[in-house]
Amino acid sequence: MAQRETLPVADAHAHIFPGKIAEKAVGSIGAFYGIPMCHPGSPEALLESGRAIGVRKYLVCSTATRPEQVTSINDFIRESCAAHPEFLGFGTLHPGFGDIPGEIRRMAGMGLRGVKLHPDFQQFFIDDPAAFPIYEGCAAAGLPILFHTGDDRYDWSAPARMAAVARRYPSLICIAAHFGGYNHWQDVEVYRELPNVLFDTSSTLFKLPRERALSLLETMGHRRFFFGTDFPMWDHREELDRFLALGLPPEARDDILWGNFRRVFGVEA
Repeated sequence: MAQRETLPVADAHAHIFPGKIAEKAVGSIGAFYGIPMCHPGSPEALLESGRAIGVRKYLVCSTATRPEQVTSINDFIRESCAAHPEFLGFGTLHPGFGDIPGEIRRMAGMGLRGVKLHPDFQQFFIDDPAAFPIYEGCAAAGLPILFHTGDDRYDWSAPARMAAVARRYPSLICIAAHFGGYNHWQDVEVYRELPNVLFDTSSTLFKLPRERALSLLETMGHRRFFFGTDFPMWDHREELDRFLALGLPPEARDDILWGNFRRVFGVEA
């Protein structure tokens, strides 16, 4: 329990939604994965859940499932970050959006720090050339992309496709969520020689055996991992307990909980 009180924590994977659509959005996500959501998806609910473990910074995002949603979601993320200094905002893009370079410039100008893509929701292959303008623009602007990766029901976001993008754009920081591949953890070693690929722990530790998680952390290197909850899918206390149960050495534990986030994004406690 003392660790919860003394260790700085960043949640590098949290979803938020405007109040008028939060209930519908959370219900849709739960139905897609067949997993009941732990919380509402509002910024206030996120802060309340994270406060229980002392979260100091949150990477917040939301995904445009249609091109016409891009600008309004990015405006919402910007407004949420302005209202809550604990938030570091990732905007959204869609391969079908009409002015990708212009929206990247607008996001950077608004102070958003990266982009979140969910190919399974957005229904495009990660390595589809239609998405290349997103990768080229984000690489040039220095905006990391947080990718949903992996799902054994689909091939949109398979680790091999994610690795192909990282190889094609070596200056693009790619954050492969869910230990690099939800339900595809047997395939994630394709990232081993790709230093521009980072990872988060979200939506993984409830299912991945401890020994396999430790093996991946050792293989990839703990300095490439962020702690993340995938809020509102999981509760912060629950996810921290799962993470601490790995029994990592203090240096690795602290880097994943806070140090790597601080180093990559240049934030202070």
